Amino acid sequence: MTYIHGAMQNLFDTDGETEALAPGAVLQRGRALAVAAPLVATLERIAAEAPFRRMTTPGGFEMSVAMTNCGTVGWVTDRAGYRYDPCDPVRGLPWPPMPDVFATLAHDAAREAGFADFEPDACLINCYTPGTRLSLHQDKDERDFAQPVVSVSLGLPAVFQFGGNKRSDRPRRVALHHGDVVVWGGPARLAFHGVLALKDGEHPLAGRRRFNLTLRKAL
Repeated sequence: MTYIHGAMQNLFDTDGETEALAPGAVLQRGRALAVAAPLVATLERIAAEAPFRRMTTPGGFEMSVAMTNCGTVGWVTDRAGYRYDPCDPVRGLPWPPMPDVFATLAHDAAREAGFADFEPDACLINCYTPGTRLSLHQDKDERDFAQPVVSVSLGLPAVFQFGGNKRSDRPRRVALHHGDVVVWGGPARLAFHGVLALKDGEHPLAGRRRFNLTLRKAL
């Protein structure tokens, strides 16, 4: 079934609502809608400078989702392991700087979720196309787990899996739409999370794609 943005979402409009996913984790419905167009335009400019690529895991597997970064450092994976690096290994140059529109949204969303003074220095940008997915994992390459993670959904809808601090914990499935923001920290900071295979569709800003901005304090 092809999803046409707005056709179904408008029937169940929940923009502005906040939903607790777990202690320390909240879903802010429609939080990024007011700045969605500049967010997409900005990430497209970043990708023009530092193109999306499918990175390789330490085990030699190519990731399903294409990625790029902006900020002081960027998250990378290759045969050498998972890490943050100030340079894009493909171009041999620093990652594009963190845009103000990204940092301000993340700071404000984190504050509203109960995490004051969050100042991200890294943004991993994921580009999903139909059929791509992200398996359950933890964000644990950062230095300070007292800092939350802020995740912004743009484009096609997706099913987000949010579990516990053990891989064996059964994850909750949450529908994410264009403009939704998820913030997790505190007891939920190391929760396993992932995204089920993206369904096909068309979005007026993103086309047949879903973008995810994952903002973190890495250093």
